[in-house]
Amino acid sequence: MPIKRKLTAKDVALIICFTALYAVFASIPIFQILGVPGRSITAAAITAPIIGVLLGPYLGTLSATLGGVITFFVGSFFPPSFVSGIITTLCAGLLSKGKRMLCILVYLLLLVAFGFYPSVGPAWLFPLSMWFQVVGLLILVTPLQSLAGRSLKSDRNPRLLLAFFIMSLTSTLAGQISGSLAYVIFGFPPILGGWTAQWQSLTFLYPAERVIIALGSALIGAPLLRVLKSSNLVQTVSHEGV
Repeated sequence: MPIKRKLTAKDVALIICFTALYAVFASIPIFQILGVPGRSITAAAITAPIIGVLLGPYLGTLSATLGGVITFFVGSFFPPSFVSGIITTLCAGLLSKGKRMLCILVYLLLLVAFGFYPSVGPAWLFPLSMWFQVVGLLILVTPLQSLAGRSLKSDRNPRLLLAFFIMSLTSTLAGQISGSLAYVIFGFPPILGGWTAQWQSLTFLYPAERVIIALGSALIGAPLLRVLKSSNLVQTVSHEGV
């Protein structure tokens, strides 16, 4: 069973540090958002899984939320990116703490809500576009995700790197789904005058984008996790929770 504990000075310090990092990385563009002139996916997308794994679902989500709020005041706030960062951090945190079933539930609910969104959901217009999001769900429900969770405590660099990559990939896909859902809900216009064209154009673009984000998170997050664990600043678990 999970152990309840009070917020410590160490927790507050980590929240402040990662909130600041998230806000700074949110000002660094890495990909143009297709069909949204002047808007980019920022380096905060790489930071979000790292924050989730290192701080867990609650402190991590708080940090990503505060970092996203800061972007509102500096002029780089974008609702879909704000939502995406929070969900990515939440899912990465749930996975890092062994709460895989809860992460599966969140992922599945988002996938259904987005895919079958009335009239313009990709499940109605171009189901093929959801292929990689379904792959993410399959990874979550297979032993591969469980193995990644257990491997977070490994001292072997290749194994730790692979574990971090798998967790980052599934969590950033959850973020991508939630961001796309927010994009539809907030009523942003589709490219080329139609939602079908939107989903068709993204079919093979967002998978490459998410793999790059997950790889970046793994390359930065895995060694950072080892350093923070050796300093007794963060903890990981090696069991599956609810």
